[in-house]
Amino acid sequence: MATLDPSDTAAELDGTAFTHEDDSLTASFSTADFASAVRLLDAVAVVADELDHHPDVLVGYGSLVFDLTSHDAGGVTARDVRLAKRIQALADEQGATPAVA
Repeated sequence: MATLDPSDTAAELDGTAFTHEDDSLTASFSTADFASAVRLLDAVAVVADELDHHPDVLVGYGSLVFDLTSHDAGGVTARDVRLAKRIQALADEQGATPAVA
Protein backbone atom coordinates (compact mmCIF):
# COMPACT_ATOMS: atom_id res chain seq x y z
CA MET A 1 0.00 0.00 0.00
CA ALA A 2 1.34 3.42 -0.95
CA THR A 3 2.27 5.87 1.77
CA LEU A 4 0.78 9.36 1.82
CA ASP A 5 2.36 12.68 2.67
CA PRO A 6 0.65 15.63 4.38
CA SER A 7 -0.39 17.20 1.08
CA ASP A 8 -2.21 13.96 0.22
CA THR A 9 -4.16 13.87 3.49
CA ALA A 10 -4.84 17.57 4.17
CA ALA A 11 -8.24 17.76 2.46
CA GLU A 12 -9.51 14.52 3.96
CA LEU A 13 -8.41 15.47 7.48
CA ASP A 14 -9.82 19.00 7.24
CA GLY A 15 -12.40 19.49 9.98
CA THR A 16 -10.96 16.71 12.13
CA ALA A 17 -8.67 16.86 15.15
CA PHE A 18 -6.06 14.83 13.26
CA THR A 19 -2.81 16.27 11.95
CA HIS A 20 -0.32 14.54 9.69
CA GLU A 21 3.20 14.94 11.00
CA ASP A 22 6.16 12.83 10.01
CA ASP A 23 4.91 9.27 9.47
CA SER A 24 1.70 9.35 11.52
CA LEU A 25 -1.68 10.94 12.06
CA THR A 26 -2.18 12.26 15.58
CA ALA A 27 -5.18 13.67 17.46
CA SER A 28 -5.88 14.54 21.09
CA PHE A 29 -9.38 14.64 22.53
CA SER A 30 -10.81 15.86 25.82
CA THR A 31 -13.71 14.08 27.51
CA ALA A 32 -15.72 14.80 30.65
CA ASP A 33 -13.87 12.24 32.77
CA PHE A 34 -11.90 9.00 32.74
CA ALA A 35 -14.98 6.83 32.19
CA SER A 36 -15.95 8.90 29.13
CA ALA A 37 -12.45 8.49 27.71
CA VAL A 38 -12.63 4.73 28.20
CA ARG A 39 -16.09 4.55 26.58
CA LEU A 40 -14.74 6.37 23.53
CA LEU A 41 -11.75 4.05 23.42
CA ASP A 42 -14.08 1.05 23.66
CA ALA A 43 -16.05 2.31 20.65
CA VAL A 44 -12.81 2.93 18.74
CA ALA A 45 -11.66 -0.61 19.57
CA VAL A 46 -14.73 -2.06 17.87
CA VAL A 47 -14.09 -0.02 14.71
CA ALA A 48 -10.35 -0.80 14.77
CA ASP A 49 -11.11 -4.52 14.92
CA GLU A 50 -13.65 -4.13 12.10
CA LEU A 51 -11.03 -2.38 9.94
CA ASP A 52 -8.22 -4.67 11.16
CA HIS A 53 -6.13 -1.56 11.80
CA HIS A 54 -5.26 -0.52 15.34
CA PRO A 55 -4.10 2.84 16.72
CA ASP A 56 -1.57 3.51 19.44
CA VAL A 57 -3.51 5.19 22.26
CA LEU A 58 -2.64 7.13 25.39
CA VAL A 59 -5.51 7.31 27.91
CA GLY A 60 -5.65 9.75 30.79
CA TYR A 61 -8.23 11.38 33.02
CA GLY A 62 -10.58 12.97 30.50
CA SER A 63 -8.15 12.63 27.62
CA LEU A 64 -7.19 10.40 24.73
CA VAL A 65 -4.32 10.72 22.28
CA PHE A 66 -4.43 8.64 19.10
CA ASP A 67 -1.43 7.94 16.90
CA LEU A 68 -2.10 6.20 13.58
CA THR A 69 0.50 4.76 11.24
CA SER A 70 0.78 1.75 8.96
CA HIS A 71 3.89 0.06 10.30
CA ASP A 72 3.92 -2.45 7.44
CA ALA A 73 4.07 0.38 4.88
CA GLY A 74 6.40 2.64 6.85
CA GLY A 75 4.06 5.62 7.09
CA VAL A 76 0.55 6.92 6.66
CA THR A 77 -1.75 5.08 4.25
CA ALA A 78 -5.40 5.26 3.26
CA ARG A 79 -6.12 2.84 6.15
CA ASP A 80 -4.96 5.49 8.62
CA VAL A 81 -7.08 8.20 7.02
CA ARG A 82 -10.12 5.89 7.03
CA LEU A 83 -9.61 5.07 10.72
CA ALA A 84 -8.99 8.74 11.62
CA LYS A 85 -12.32 9.72 10.06
CA ARG A 86 -14.13 6.97 11.95
CA ILE A 87 -12.47 7.98 15.23
CA GLN A 88 -13.49 11.61 14.63
CA ALA A 89 -17.10 10.55 14.00
CA LEU A 90 -17.15 8.53 17.23
CA ALA A 91 -15.60 11.41 19.18
CA ASP A 92 -18.24 13.76 17.80
CA GLU A 93 -21.05 11.33 18.68
CA GLN A 94 -19.78 10.98 22.25
CA GLY A 95 -19.16 14.68 22.83
CA ALA A 96 -15.36 14.52 22.95
CA THR A 97 -13.66 17.70 21.82
CA PRO A 98 -10.24 18.35 20.30
CA ALA A 99 -7.78 18.96 23.12
CA VAL A 100 -6.29 22.43 23.25
CA ALA A 101 -2.50 22.31 23.27
